[in-house]
Amino acid sequence: MNTKFSEDIVPLSDLKINPGKIVKQVQEVHRPVVLTSRGRGVAVVQALQDYEAGVEREAFMKAVVKGMTDLEEGREFTLAEVRKRLDLA
Repeated sequence: MNTKFSEDIVPLSDLKINPGKIVKQVQEVHRPVVLTSRGRGVAVVQALQDYEAGVEREAFMKAVVKGMTDLEEGREFTLAEVRKRLDLA
């Protein structure tokens, strides 16, 4: 997801004038838009689907890191132990 500075950085005043255009853009190109005020970034507009996908990726990666840490620290179970703990035997 590479930022296109000519398209993805938009003054807040442009959002006020035509919010539908910005929403349509983020949904079509799947890149967030940075809103600026007086030349400084103040907010980001992102398609809801892209936001949700990012949240899911982040949660997955945190779970992977936690699992790897558990393995390194000796906290591991066999499949049989997991089935028994979850009453799936």
